[in-house]
Amino acid sequence: MTEINFLVENVDMPPIDRLALAGWIEAVAHSFNKNVGSLSYIFCNDDYILEANRRFLGHDYYTDIITFDYSNSRRIAGDMLISLDTVASNAQMLGVDYNSELLRVLIHGVLHLCGVNDKGVGEREIMEHHENAALAIAPATILKK
Repeated sequence: MTEINFLVENVDMPPIDRLALAGWIEAVAHSFNKNVGSLSYIFCNDDYILEANRRFLGHDYYTDIITFDYSNSRRIAGDMLISLDTVASNAQMLGVDYNSELLRVLIHGVLHLCGVNDKGVGEREIMEHHENAALAIAPATILKK
């Protein structure tokens, strides 16, 4: 059973169509032969994600997403912290629309839960391939205008 929770810390909730997002996540997970269990998105600011990065991972830098994986072999589950500040700065730096960048980050965490990595040699390109494939099937209604 798919369960997606949304929390906010020091930011406003993005205008997400929850049903459209759930359907997209399920489609992406099924492409990896995975089912979707309990997922939580925690939207936050840079200060919050920096503190989480330091506390839980021992990293002293900002990031757009931190994914905590509670999956088993067939069912993905996890918590995903997303800094909306970093999403905005990355969108500006990359010259892309904020909503497009937010969609990329939303599915990036799911791809990690499906077993796609991006830290090793050649893995970033594999992650980008899967992000692009997922974005190609994303419903236009996920982020309400």
